[in-house]
Amino acid sequence: MAREPRPHPARSERPFMPSKSTRLTFAVLATGAGVFAMLQSLIAPALPTVQHALHTSQSTATWVMTAYLLSASVFTPILGRVGDLIGKKRTLVAVLFVVLLGCLLAALAPNIGVLIVARVVQGVGGALFPLSFGIIRDEFAPSQVSGSISNLSAVIAAGGGVGIVAAGPIVSALDYRWLFWIPVAVVAATVLIALRYVPESPNRAEGKVSWLGAGLLSAWLVALLLPLSQAGKWGWGSAKVIGLFAAAVVLFAVWLLSEARSRTPLIDLRVMRLPAVWTTNTAALLFGAGMYALWSFLPAFVQTPAAAGYGFGASVTASGLLMLPMLVAMFLSGILSGRLEPVVGAKSLLTTGAALGALALGVLSLWHSAQWQVALVSGVFGLGIGLAFASMANLIVGSVPASQTGAATGMNANIRTIGGSIGAAVTSVLVTGHLQPSGLPYASGYAHGFALLAVLCLAAALAALLVPTARTARLTGPAPTADRTPTEPEAAASGTPA
Repeated sequence: MAREPRPHPARSERPFMPSKSTRLTFAVLATGAGVFAMLQSLIAPALPTVQHALHTSQSTATWVMTAYLLSASVFTPILGRVGDLIGKKRTLVAVLFVVLLGCLLAALAPNIGVLIVARVVQGVGGALFPLSFGIIRDEFAPSQVSGSISNLSAVIAAGGGVGIVAAGPIVSALDYRWLFWIPVAVVAATVLIALRYVPESPNRAEGKVSWLGAGLLSAWLVALLLPLSQAGKWGWGSAKVIGLFAAAVVLFAVWLLSEARSRTPLIDLRVMRLPAVWTTNTAALLFGAGMYALWSFLPAFVQTPAAAGYGFGASVTASGLLMLPMLVAMFLSGILSGRLEPVVGAKSLLTTGAALGALALGVLSLWHSAQWQVALVSGVFGLGIGLAFASMANLIVGSVPASQTGAATGMNANIRTIGGSIGAAVTSVLVTGHLQPSGLPYASGYAHGFALLAVLCLAAALAALLVPTARTARLTGPAPTADRTPTEPEAAASGTPA
């Protein structure tokens, strides 16, 4: 039986009387989300080491990344919705425990098959993002929400950078298995602290999980992301790639129809149609394409031997250090955005962040002959990531009903991941389309790839300009007590949440 939703007064009127420290709660949320973000990128620089240690092929080793991507894409919106229904703390603790098991399994994996399964289990942690945003919205004082979301977004963005920077030193000093042993210890402590100190959110959505919607969502996501990640090996014109893309289109259409007709949809499409939501998601798709593709190809660029006519022959550790300016910049700008958002608005920050990304990638496509140029560009791009990540989360959280926070922020994270898969796939075509006799890409391939990513980030900035200026991220209005209220259709039409 569905749990009856508890009344939730207006954010501006709700008395703030926490029984637990919000600082400790934030520390738990930031640790969990940061570790998951780090796991996304931590293993990528170490894939050759993993391939050699587990005696497998390169094509099989890439499934360590692909399995994680697919799992996170499926579980992020589904478990975000589960948290809306049964309680965000309960779901958060369960997800952290699953991530702990996944890290433990990966650290002990005797072969590549077990490691791939472990990465699927770890992918469940994608739900930590929407659950954390939802807990902040429900439990923190109104004046703290925007800044806390910005700070958490900065941690999430920096976590991905930490993975790239830290992978080399960890593998060199210890062993690739310590890429998972270290998170085991951190997540185990986080689970214990979360059980004791994170409060259970009072908001509940009505209804139950739409398992038909969950199944269809999973199906079209896998059908879309699998060929994007494997097309380089299968061939863009292969029957498998074309067939999966066709299946993705059909399954997506069936999912939309199913969600529109469901009394308790997994993703409320009326919320997704809110102007502030769909414009922010469009910007997330385009900016994600630029961001994740750069993370994938810039390390490979700087590791290319100088004999190829470009690159610096950097080691994994050295290439990570060249990305260090990006890590520092994205963290600082993410923190700064929390202070700037009440003054200039989340829309302006998202536009500025995407524009900085476009500028950095445009410069990189023209000037990349010296290491200081790469370091400078990575720092500028980091500023853009920090601003964009924080503002996207604030725009979504501030524009949807409280009972839809998990599902809506989960879909935003998912859309950004889909954009990253598309950007990486298209950039791969440009980079590897024409190879030198040595088998290395030409410099022009990277230049064209970076230029394309600059165009995508510029398109993200233009999409951000379409975000409505009214109530961009300030939680000043009343929060609904249920998913479906009589005024939501009118709210969807006017662009103002019910």
